[in-house]
Amino acid sequence: MNKRWQVFTITALGIFMVYLDGTIVNIAFPAIGGTFAHASRPELSWVLNAYGITFAALLLGAGQLADRLGRRRIFFAGLGVFTLGSGLCGLASSAPVLIADRVLQACGAALLAPTSMALLLDAFPLRLRTTVVGLYGAVAALAVALGPSLGSLIVEHAGWRWVFLLNLPVGLLAWGWGRRVLRESRDSSARGRPDAPGLALLTLTMGALALAIVQGNDWGWGDPRVLCAFALAGCGVPLSIHRAARHPVPVIDLSLFAVPAFGLANLAMVLFTAAFYGGLLSHVLFLTTTWRYSLVQAGLALTPAPLCATVAGAAAAHLAARYGHRAVILPGIGCFAAGLLLLHLNLGASPAFAREWLLPNLLLGSGVGLALPTLSSAGVAALPATKLAMGSAMGNTSRQFGAVLGVALLIAVLGAPTSLPALVSAFQRIYGLFMAMALLAGLVCLALGRPRPGTVVPW
Repeated sequence: MNKRWQVFTITALGIFMVYLDGTIVNIAFPAIGGTFAHASRPELSWVLNAYGITFAALLLGAGQLADRLGRRRIFFAGLGVFTLGSGLCGLASSAPVLIADRVLQACGAALLAPTSMALLLDAFPLRLRTTVVGLYGAVAALAVALGPSLGSLIVEHAGWRWVFLLNLPVGLLAWGWGRRVLRESRDSSARGRPDAPGLALLTLTMGALALAIVQGNDWGWGDPRVLCAFALAGCGVPLSIHRAARHPVPVIDLSLFAVPAFGLANLAMVLFTAAFYGGLLSHVLFLTTTWRYSLVQAGLALTPAPLCATVAGAAAAHLAARYGHRAVILPGIGCFAAGLLLLHLNLGASPAFAREWLLPNLLLGSGVGLALPTLSSAGVAALPATKLAMGSAMGNTSRQFGAVLGVALLIAVLGAPTSLPALVSAFQRIYGLFMAMALLAGLVCLALGRPRPGTVVPW
């Protein structure tokens, strides 16, 4: 393997762990709830949302740090923090401790994600950028899609703690190999310090929005705490934009949105990943609560989707390089929305895998494999080289914000049904909502132009 593809493999290992941990915990969610039985479902949802909010908020500052201090240096810092956080998650003694450890893990993930992309693109010539970003996105999509099926086997045979502890050997492998192969790069024109108050404001804004949506049913939508959280989020958005427009080193680089494809791809990413991540947790909860599947049965039932995502993701990189992003994203979103429509219309209270579950999941997996990595590629392909780390961070922030929004909407819409028919009806509403969000993402992508075709690399 030549050095260029060694860099790809090392950075892919890092990003695989980051995105696997973003979804593998979904399948462990019931088992974690069994260990910490005193915690309610909205409280436990913060095991997922604390990771997503921290990851999304810190990605932007991490991209700036990488440009200034060196992408290789920040990559290894992130790898160390992520691996340490994973170990602590596996040893957590209570739900609050686990949530705190997930925050630490997300800090490492936020350092890993933009630096791995920047190191990868620095190793490849410009003419291969679309293809390489597509392959990189396919690895991330595969990690996301494999989470439930792989996690079910781990939880069933080793316990939920090993979902986190298995990151330790992978992290050590990437560390040892990377020290020999990766070379340093940075943006020599970068000046000034990242905007720490702006970063805190953005984190508070996202956290307040997630808190309001997640706790709305529990506390009541008219509760002062919920109203205050919505008010904080509503004020935080314009304040963040105002500060970004005036700070010399803003958390949100508004100049990136001067590239139309970047803004459109990121908006579509928020909508699509909200539907995807929210749907992923919905699948786990539906199978284990409504159809009463065991974790292994649920994992096997979810396996067709990642298999389709793998095949579609591999094809997506080549197709996007030849025909443009829109030509791949729109069919992917169409497949995904069709899968959600079938679940919305056909799911019943009694298990019916072949009749009600298999075809929708084949469509969902194919749609994710086509759309998700190609949306990532569409967001950064038109950016100048000096903006790659920040552009990658913004794209990943959009993805993580979508994940937080999707999980929060799921918890809010699901509520606490008191009968089996009410539970089935709640899941049908959830799938209808996520279908509408996916279709809206497709409408946004209609405005994406077609970039110049890139060179396709056999692999």
